[in-house]
Amino acid sequence: MTRHASLGLALAIMALSAWGIYSALDWPLKSKLFPLVIAIPLFCLATAEALWVILGKNSAASASDFKLSEDQEPAVARRRTLLAAAWTVGFFLLILLVGFPIAVPVMVFTYLKVQGKESWIFSAIFTGAVWLFFYGLFELLLHLHFPDGWLFGGFGGF
Repeated sequence: MTRHASLGLALAIMALSAWGIYSALDWPLKSKLFPLVIAIPLFCLATAEALWVILGKNSAASASDFKLSEDQEPAVARRRTLLAAAWTVGFFLLILLVGFPIAVPVMVFTYLKVQGKESWIFSAIFTGAVWLFFYGLFELLLHLHFPDGWLFGGFGGF
């Protein structure tokens, strides 16, 4: 990644995490704990990356020298990168549509079956374990309720 792109990404992440921190400060303690635990380290890491780019030595590498992988053909690396990005975007869309408590087990099961080509039994057991962990941590232990997705009336509904 070129220096300008790396700096731009770091600054964008700093801005988004700063906005998240600022937004969460007025929330009750239980509500703001999760976003602050994520956003504060994210802001610090993005700041370190920005400083690294600004204060680091200039590299002679150009954008044409950029490779997704050193040990894979460019077409294979590009396809795998796009596939991973598609799974990530699909997960975000699933969260918007049905909310976290449903999206997490659906995504885990679908990924294990489609991408991982795992057996039905393993996929079901692993998905159940992930859901139990997710439910136990956020609902039972931290008492954090996630909003419903658009399909179930959350986020203002349609």
